[in-house]
Amino acid sequence: MNIALWVIQVLLAGMYGMAGSMKTFQPDKVRTNPQMTWAHDKQDGYIRFVGISELLGAVGLIIPALTGILPWLTPLAAVGLALIQVLAIFTVHLPKKEFQVIPVNVVLLVLAIIAAYGRFTLS
Repeated sequence: MNIALWVIQVLLAGMYGMAGSMKTFQPDKVRTNPQMTWAHDKQDGYIRFVGISELLGAVGLIIPALTGILPWLTPLAAVGLALIQVLAIFTVHLPKKEFQVIPVNVVLLVLAIIAAYGRFTLS
């Protein structure tokens, strides 16, 4: 179970790390990206806030569990990333009828829930 959780955590951290760094450091590219229509009408501050939240979640999935320093932060990071996905689904994609991206959000949501539950129960 521990190995499976680590695989999930590394996958999630990689996904959120890449997406979060792009949103944090290149909000103009995110806004003009045809695949990220949610950002077309958003200000830089909003896009950066989402990116920083994702970056912190990615770091929180790995560092506390890896170092053993405050390991209870790892499941909280997973809960935070799950919350990001719930908000993305219900406040951005469903209202804009962007149904094609919702399956990706659901997969990330399920993986984050698994990571949170697994780390809460193994700790």
